[in-house]
Amino acid sequence: MKISIVTSYTNPEERRDPWREAISCFEDIADEIIVVGKNIPYEFEWGIWNKEFQKAFDDSSGDWVIRMDIDYFVHEKQIQKLKNNLIKYKEYPGVVFPQYQFFVPTKYSYHTNLCLAVNKTKFPDIKLNGGTDKILPTINNKILNFKKLPWLDVPIWQYDGIFRTKNIIAEDRARFARAWHRYSNNYDKRGGPTKELAYDAWFNFQKTRFKNHIFNVNIQDHPKYIKERLKDLKENQFGYSAFGIAESVSPSIFDYLKSYKNKSFFKIKSKIV
Repeated sequence: MKISIVTSYTNPEERRDPWREAISCFEDIADEIIVVGKNIPYEFEWGIWNKEFQKAFDDSSGDWVIRMDIDYFVHEKQIQKLKNNLIKYKEYPGVVFPQYQFFVPTKYSYHTNLCLAVNKTKFPDIKLNGGTDKILPTINNKILNFKKLPWLDVPIWQYDGIFRTKNIIAEDRARFARAWHRYSNNYDKRGGPTKELAYDAWFNFQKTRFKNHIFNVNIQDHPKYIKERLKDLKENQFGYSAFGIAESVSPSIFDYLKSYKNKSFFKIKSKIV
């Protein structure tokens, strides 16, 4: 069995993406790594990621192709389990992972479920063109039904802008807001075209999301690839205190119950095919 990983980054040093650490992780998982997005223009068109990832998928030679953002990690203790499951579920078009989202290193949320690994050998007609971001896997223009796919108890650890400063985030959010406006003719929840409007919208949204960051973890328990960088977080970086959110937002009992329920359901579902 051969595994390909497709990922993307644009100016990763400027954007403070953990790209070196992520690539190191991917090298322990995959036989082939394809990086796209290096030449994405600053003012990009919304559907461009579909074209980039689809070309990478088409060019990949793996039996399984895993789409990983450049801030996604698999814990080294889970890599063999991941590979064993891809062999086990070789008749399925894809598999589903839980995502653990980090704003600060000591807490995470059970954020969502993701179908990141798709079976190219058995299902070569899969396209990465579904959903709002136009990168979810589809067959015959229908997004793969998660209910019919195996769920793997192999978490994706996501470090959501954790190393970025306010200015980097504001600039990034503004250009994404402008791209969304060109695509949809509205800013929706993205605030507006300026750094100030886009940052304020993003920050307020992060405050609502942090209520779900109820699971505790020690820095020593993070994937080995990222631990040292997490230890070196500076006060001007989001991951230091989520720009004060970690000190001002407290989950409710409802938030705790909801989060534990969702995480427990995934663990149960991962035992059933």
